[in-house]
Amino acid sequence: MPCEELLRGIPLPRLAPVRQKFDAERIGDIPAAVARALERAGTLDRIRPGMRVAVSGGSRGIANIALILRSVAALVRERGAEPFVVPAMGSHGGGTAEGQTRVLAALGITEEYLNCPIYSCMEPVEIGVTASGAAAMFDRHAWQADATIVVNRVKEHPAFFHRIESGLAKMIVIGLGKQKGADQCHRTHIHLLGPLIEEIAAFVIPRSNIAFALGIIENAYDETCMLRAVPAERILEEEPLLLKESRARMPAIYPGRFDVLVMDQIGKNICGAGYDTKVVGRFPNPAVPDTAVFSRMAVLRLTEESHGNAMGIGNADVCAGRIVEEMDYEQSYMNSLTSLTPFSCKVPMHFPTDRLVLQAAIKLCPDLPAPRDVRMVRIHNTRTLGRIWISENMLGEAAEDERMEILGDPAPFSFDAQGNLTDLQGRSGRQSI
Repeated sequence: MPCEELLRGIPLPRLAPVRQKFDAERIGDIPAAVARALERAGTLDRIRPGMRVAVSGGSRGIANIALILRSVAALVRERGAEPFVVPAMGSHGGGTAEGQTRVLAALGITEEYLNCPIYSCMEPVEIGVTASGAAAMFDRHAWQADATIVVNRVKEHPAFFHRIESGLAKMIVIGLGKQKGADQCHRTHIHLLGPLIEEIAAFVIPRSNIAFALGIIENAYDETCMLRAVPAERILEEEPLLLKESRARMPAIYPGRFDVLVMDQIGKNICGAGYDTKVVGRFPNPAVPDTAVFSRMAVLRLTEESHGNAMGIGNADVCAGRIVEEMDYEQSYMNSLTSLTPFSCKVPMHFPTDRLVLQAAIKLCPDLPAPRDVRMVRIHNTRTLGRIWISENMLGEAAEDERMEILGDPAPFSFDAQGNLTDLQGRSGRQSI
């Protein structure tokens, strides 16, 4: 019996839109907020006329990142110094200088927009070796500058837990360390990565030209809500506090236990693991036990900004065949080889239409009395959880939860003649409140 025939009779639930309520504090005037943050002693006052100043530009789809970098560059220029941006993204962009420049451009970070040059290279300078034998690397262009400004979002890391996870220290060690720095850092077991990042950062900071860092905190709606400038010598002391602030603003999927999570898209611009694993509860690190409250996960698309990098697809139970067709194995394998996580880019069961993907996810659910009883949650991606969709049989619980607001009546999935969802194309990667 063909798979399509096996799945054809499985009914799909009707879903209703639901608003999840999170803290919506945000910054309205980004340039003004950057200027206020850099008024802190030990930050912008360290930039003097005539200096060449490197500013780190990462690969994540951080809210307002292009504007933040342009604002930093403008303030440096006002000091009479010469800013330039260096790609700081480890092995991303296929591990090539040109690829990393393209990644920046996809995020709106171009020389024309920044009004300053972008210098990209993949050969870092080796600063030295830490007490544990780890090599400390630093972007060559940044090393040759008079000062370096580290800019990054501070948030939880998708694969481990530590006092310092994804943020300023990681940008120093893995971002500015380029592919070689990322590779040697990931040679350890992933659950030891946090302590190793901290050790290498502690070695690099006093031996490099890092002047200060700018930490970015986002709210649950994927908008900038806090900017904090940190003098270089205080980065390791203050980053754990910023991580705590970030955790307090993390979005979540509020409904209780359910059967199927449908994720419209994953991508490297959303999270290093393709999606926020700590929101979903599925991890690429075998040392971190899963905490997911659902049985099966279906993924339908890769973001355009991923350029075919399908990291994270291995955590899905089923996916659309289009993802497999668009997958850039060179980029995906480069990330998995660097991070020692082969599971992250394994190809799951996949089907040619979205309808079959959804039906297969339901068919794969254990302990489901009947397909019509499936409890399903659909999200656009893990960065846009202000609005989600839940199956009709979950609405009673949502109505009693003050954190959720039902926005409309349940409706069936809408498919085109080929069996693909009609509401995937043209949907924004960011969610309005």
